[in-house]
Formats: sequence, C-alpha cells, structure tokens
Amino acid sequence: MSRWKAAGIHVCISALVALVAATLIFGVWYPRPYSHAAGADKLVLLLLGVDVVLGPLLTLIVFRAGKWGMRFDLTVIAIAQACAFLYGMSVVVRARPAFVVANVDRFNLVAANDIDPTDYAKAKRPDFAAPPWTGPRVIGALPPTDVAERNRIILAGPGGKDIAVMPQYYADYAVAAAQLLERAKTIDDLLKSHPDARSAIDAWLHANGREATDVRWVPLAARRATLTMLLDAGTGAPLDALPIDPW
Repeated sequence: MSRWKAAGIHVCISALVALVAATLIFGVWYPRPYSHAAGADKLVLLLLGVDVVLGPLLTLIVFRAGKWGMRFDLTVIAIAQACAFLYGMSVVVRARPAFVVANVDRFNLVAANDIDPTDYAKAKRPDFAAPPWTGPRVIGALPPTDVAERNRIILAGPGGKDIAVMPQYYADYAVAAAQLLERAKTIDDLLKSHPDARSAIDAWLHANGREATDVRWVPLAARRATLTMLLDAGTGAPLDALPIDPW
C-alpha cells in the first residue's frame, strides 16, 4: 500500500467521524439560529479541521510499506488524534447552549458551563438541575420574591450573577411570557433604528406568512453576538431569532 492510499483511507475515516460529530453538534447541541451566537462556528471548524487534516497528514508523512515499527507509529497517530478530538468535543459539550432564558425584557442564551454546579444543585425542579442533552430549552426566569435577595442581585450590577444563570429561579416559559411580551417592541420600532434590516425582516415575514403587526421582538443576548428574537404578538411564543443586532 502506498502512503497516499494509506492517507486517503485515513481521510475517509476521519471525514466520517467529522460528519457524525457535525450532525450532532449543529443538529442537536448548537442548532440554528444559536450556533454563531454561541461561538460554535469557529470552534467546530477548528475541531473538525484538526480531525480531518492533521491525522491523515501525519499518516502521509510517516507511512512506508514494510517499515519496521509502522504499526506502532500508526497506533500513536490514531491515539493522539482521538485524544485531540475527544478533548475538543468535551469543550464543545461544556459550552453548548443549554437554556434560552426569558429574563424580564430579553432572552439570554445560557451555555451549560455558564451555570455554576452549586447553582444547578439549588434548582427547585429536577429538569433544571442539569443542562439538557437534546438542545437548548426555552424557559423563563422569575425574580426572587425575597426583597433582600432581589436587591442583592440588582446591586451586584453587570459584573454580578444574573438570574439567567441561577436555576433556582427558573420556570416554564409560559409563566414569563406575558411579562416579556409587555416589554417587547414592534417591528416598526426595530426598523426605525435599523432600516438596513428591512430586507431580512420582510423576507422572514413573507416566508412565514406573517404581517409585521403579528410580531414583536426582544433582544437575545449570547456570548458572541446579540440576536433579535421574534415573538407572536398574541401569545408571546418565540418564533425565530434573526441575526440582527438590535442594539
């Protein structure tokens, strides 16, 4: 077997693994429209690039049919590639979007590792005590009823811990929808401050059979970007998040 054939086989195996990983990442853990806002694009490209390119390249360099110790060399390459891939996947898993939290007047895209393990332990419901594995879940966060605790969170300011990362205040989205909808703005408000977004908004409305008056919006804040979350004007149900920074 030539080194090119060996490297080609390695590329095929690596590409298959990368395809499965990409399907899992973008199909489940980082679905559209959250993938870019969560910083998944560059992270995943780096991970899959290393998996598909580096391993086969090393095979191309070291492979020589009949070489003594060839099996050992290939085993070392395979182990090193697997370790690098598993480490990269562990980073992707820890940073995956876990909750889309309705928080007073906005949504926060909360990653699994944004929440301290001690805060997960304080969750009042078991379904909020750990990040979901089936993709980000849309929920609400209700301010504490205790005045002292509420003031403590407010006084902590931007550098403090917000209720969006405190599962003890999590609730079903339906509980927070009315409050969020009261603070949501109209499409006309968005277009007044962002006239360049008109084509994207019009395209979405046309594709979804909606009128501008049927839709409201709030910001969706994430690690890498802020999106515009569209809501049903009647029910407050989330419709879609568009790559428009409303701020």
